[in-house]
Order: sequence, then structure tokens, then C-alpha cells
Amino acid sequence: MTDSQSSVQVADAQVNSQKLTNTKDIIAYLAEKFPLCFILEGEAKPLKIGLFQDLAEALQDDERVSKTQLRQALRQYTSNWRYLHGCREGAVRVDLQGNPAGVLEAEHVAHAAQQLAEAKARVAEKRKAEAAAKRAQQKQRPRKPANKNAKHFNKPSLSAVDFSQISVGSVVKVKAGDHAKKATVVEVLKDSARVQLENGLVMSVAADRLFA
Repeated sequence: MTDSQSSVQVADAQVNSQKLTNTKDIIAYLAEKFPLCFILEGEAKPLKIGLFQDLAEALQDDERVSKTQLRQALRQYTSNWRYLHGCREGAVRVDLQGNPAGVLEAEHVAHAAQQLAEAKARVAEKRKAEAAAKRAQQKQRPRKPANKNAKHFNKPSLSAVDFSQISVGSVVKVKAGDHAKKATVVEVLKDSARVQLENGLVMSVAADRLFA
């Protein structure tokens, strides 16, 4: 055997003996070791009663998993929705080799149905709470400040003046585009008035362009 082959075998041995700590990885490992019993996709088959003991004996010399980890993995596997869906009336349990190991009893079918309903209710409640929290968060978000450069920001709020009541010295507002400029009346004509703006400019303004 060459040194390179020896190194590869040592590396493989280290990988194979590496301790599994993640429950998901342990379930994947069980599906690899016992493919007729454990599956990762699709509806799972009900497991034989007392399967944990068989599993512990089969893997007693396996350094990758401990009994505690096996128990946790088995508990998670049998509480999965895929597994609970498979626990229906008339379903047959299987052992590690996939052999029939008894028919599921009615009380176990009812228990699985109850677990599934409770699990779905918890998920629905969680989603409902998350949606409510999201709506509350959106309401609390500060509103985007109005664009000061937008035309509607400078739109004046004006009311028409009674032209018959205007006299020299009256203070009015003159509408110029989207702006309103303050002005003082210096002369009143028939249908217009001459006004002086704050910047000193004097101009004639039609009656309908004068506001209070």
C-alpha cells in the first residue's frame, strides 16, 4: 500500500467516525443505514413499537451517534408532519429492515391525528402573530417627508376677495403660478387693481387674480 492510499484511508476513517450532533444529520444517517425504515422525502411509514431498542442495539458500536442523540432524532422523526400523515387507519408498522411489524391501532391513529392538528394550529397561530406584528411595524414606520420641491407643496390656500371692498392700502395676495405673493393696493381700477409687491414691483392685476 502506498503512502497516498494510506492517507486516504485514514481520512475516510476520520470522516466516518466523526460524531454527528445535528438531529437532521442523524436522521439522514439513519435513512442511509436503514433505507427501508427511514425516509427523507414523501410520506413516512409508521415505525415498529420498541424500535428505539432495536436501533440502539444495531448501532451500539457506532461511534457517530449516542443513545441520547438517537432518542432525540427518533422523537423528531415521529413528530414530523410527513410521519403523522402516514399514521392512518390500517397503516402497517415497519422494523429496521422494512418488514411488517403490526397494524397501527386506533388509539395511535387518533393520537397522531391530534398531534398533526395541534401542530398545524401552532403554525397557523404563529403566522397570524407574525402578520399582525408586520402590520403593526408598518403602521409605526415614520411617513416619508413631503418633497419640498414638489409643486403641490407650495400650492397656496387662497380665498377670493370682494373686489368691491378693495381700496388703496388694502393688503392682498396675488396668485402667480403656484405661488401667492403679498401685495398692497396702490390704485383701484374698474376690473383690476394696481398693486405693489413686497419687492417694490408695481403691476396691474385682474380682479380674479386677487385673493385674501
